[in-house]
Amino acid sequence: MTALLRDRSTPSAVNPREKTAKRLLGSSSKNSYDPELDIDWDAPPVPGLWHMQPERMSLYGTPLWESLTEEQRIELSKHEVISVARVGLWFEILLMGMLAAHAYNQDPASAHTQYALTEIGDETRHSVMFARWAEKYGGSDYKPHPAVHHLGKLFRLVGPTGPSMWAATLVAEELLDRLQREGMAAERMQPLSRMVSRIHVIEEARHVRFAREELVREMERSHAGPVLWFHQTFAALAAAFIAESIISPKVYESVGIDAKQGRTAARNNPNFHDTRAWMAEKIIPFLDEVGMVNPVARWIYRRAHLMP
Repeated sequence: MTALLRDRSTPSAVNPREKTAKRLLGSSSKNSYDPELDIDWDAPPVPGLWHMQPERMSLYGTPLWESLTEEQRIELSKHEVISVARVGLWFEILLMGMLAAHAYNQDPASAHTQYALTEIGDETRHSVMFARWAEKYGGSDYKPHPAVHHLGKLFRLVGPTGPSMWAATLVAEELLDRLQREGMAAERMQPLSRMVSRIHVIEEARHVRFAREELVREMERSHAGPVLWFHQTFAALAAAFIAESIISPKVYESVGIDAKQGRTAARNNPNFHDTRAWMAEKIIPFLDEVGMVNPVARWIYRRAHLMP
């Protein structure tokens, strides 16, 4: 199945949950940032640099894209990246609630629980960082559709009880990670975008490791039948709603495009479909490998363009 499962048979893998948590706690103490101090929030944008990789933008390759000037495309990149950040902020808050509920039922003296609490601290800083980023560029209205927001409330209630919490967390984190990992290394990107991406990628790497191992352990338990089907399908639905919410239709108005027209063009854009699949190409096979993809979930992932 996975290296984690194979390692459980070796003597060195005694209490792997605590072993992983202690390693992650050590990494947290050495490789953590304070966005308030490590980001120059007062620095103005550099003329001519992108806020988001143009090839990853929702309208790239469409007639609407061709109708825009270079300045308009760069302006749209600013609004798209802030929309992504706002959705990231929304999910970070959901995740903090689920982690707190998870920690509530665990032994507070364990390294596992202490790391869960440490991750809540990381996510708090990330949420403030994304909020300041949105405030700086005026993207306060870019947020999930009200229906998706209400789904989040349901997920907060259901998530901590099983594998759908960890699966949906991984999808949200790894979609954003793929986008930011590429962007932080691109010299044509704005320094602010690169620094925010760098902080998030470095710290989220620990969160991804934690969630992956917890999902494997959850799937080793006696989840089967309707319960397993529910978690598989619910995680896929959550992933689809997150992917659909990444770019708010309101971003198109920043360059004079009607929101509905822009949304329609993005939804029918093969380049944007490919970008979504690229963002998910590491996490969806992992979910499939550990048994979190049933036929219904597979259909949902494909409809959301998260799976070829």
